[in-house]
Amino acid sequence: MGRRLIHGLSGAAIFLVSVALLSVRHRGAQETAQYPGLREGMWEKPERRSKVSPEDATGGGGRGQKDLQVHPPEGYRTEGSLTLGDIFIAVKTTKRFHQSRMELLLDTWISQAREQTYVFTDEEDDALKRTMGDHAVFTNCSAEHSHLALSCKMAAEFDAFLASGRSWFCHLDDDNYLNPRALLKLLSSYSATWDVYLGKPSLNRPIWASETLPNNRTKSVRFWFATGGAGFCISRKLASKMVPWASGRNFLSTSELIRLPDDCTIGYIIECKVGGRLLPNALFHSHLENLQLVPPSRLTQQVTLSYGVFENKLNVIELSGPFSPQEDPSSRFRSLHCHLYPNTSWCLQAVGW
Repeated sequence: MGRRLIHGLSGAAIFLVSVALLSVRHRGAQETAQYPGLREGMWEKPERRSKVSPEDATGGGGRGQKDLQVHPPEGYRTEGSLTLGDIFIAVKTTKRFHQSRMELLLDTWISQAREQTYVFTDEEDDALKRTMGDHAVFTNCSAEHSHLALSCKMAAEFDAFLASGRSWFCHLDDDNYLNPRALLKLLSSYSATWDVYLGKPSLNRPIWASETLPNNRTKSVRFWFATGGAGFCISRKLASKMVPWASGRNFLSTSELIRLPDDCTIGYIIECKVGGRLLPNALFHSHLENLQLVPPSRLTQQVTLSYGVFENKLNVIELSGPFSPQEDPSSRFRSLHCHLYPNTSWCLQAVGW
């Protein structure tokens, strides 16, 4: 009797564990259903990577990467002075958001880095052209939010950076606030002569993708990528190695191999083709995280911030003044800008500031 009871309880436990695993796998499948080239990476057992020197961490060997290891900037500390003029800042947008999003960025952080910032969009806009001059790039890419349309703009950004001769390529979306001072401080911790890929992953694991091969064959590839929604930066040395897969129409062809968006394609090229690796950095932020968890006292240290909807609620940073939530409702970027750059003319005019 006791033996039958033990067997019965064991069988029930196995059944419950199986149901739980199937439930988790189902949620993972829902996450990746939007893009057929993406598979969940959570079922692979992580392989621990031994500590590496800064030279090894940026120089290559990333093809076999499984876990993501945060490397402290101190290991990359360089001599010499980096200036904003060494950085190429690309902002990706679309005609639909020129007024609602780009005007906000032009009034705030872009005013502090206008000479370094280029706006990549899909349609001509006289107002944007008057404001940005030849720093407004009309790509003729589709306005759709498909992986090919997004990759078309990223290819334009990448080629413009290569032609600029600058040391760093930093990509942003039109819902990002960039703090140029914090960016300069961060990049000063690295050298553009190393293979450096900085940003924040949106997942806590690498992703799997199916790479298309000749003769209707495929193979599975696994890599980390920095979400474009938080922004990312790439050194010139690493960018030069990416050229065969990322320059011109090569970027679109590469994107088609894995059928994933532009930020995933960047990670795929760097980790699977070039042999580099993502160096995660917590100073980048996207609307995919709870922005109210960023302490107000540390806002000045953050490289990028964002806004949007998180868990069906407005997702913005927690910040008091100088503008009320009614005056600065959707992003809090105007209030943030006044905290970072209080001498801005319209900040000085804010009531009670």
